[in-house]
Amino acid sequence: MKSIFSLVALFGIALAQNAHIGLPTTGQKLSRGDDVTVQVQRPNTLSPSQEMAVAIGIASCGKKGCNVASDVLGTVVYNGKFKPEYHESGLPPYQNFTVKVPDSLAQGRAQVNVAHATLVGAGPQPYLESLNRTVVIV
Repeated sequence: MKSIFSLVALFGIALAQNAHIGLPTTGQKLSRGDDVTVQVQRPNTLSPSQEMAVAIGIASCGKKGCNVASDVLGTVVYNGKFKPEYHESGLPPYQNFTVKVPDSLAQGRAQVNVAHATLVGAGPQPYLESLNRTVVIV
């Protein structure tokens, strides 16, 4: 019985650490070679945490469909520090990254993929998650 409670507690801690992609929006049209804003949001948590980094990639989906973001980031357009901050009252802390949409992407469905790394808890423990947002390359 204790192991079930421990598992639920760990799941809750992990869930509370999740980041989110605020921009671009689902289905947003992106033009090859243009700059686009990728907004990574990081809601506040009750457990202590230290942000490490994010990597942002963009990948064409092709005819077979999109890959799982944890398997393939695609063309990496940002890899570096992540320091989310409050900007307006209606949104959680976030950081905007201006990146260039690769010219090499095929037209059609694509994914903006984010790998987010943070240290969680008093220990602390490393925590890595992958996020994705489907967009359209024009």
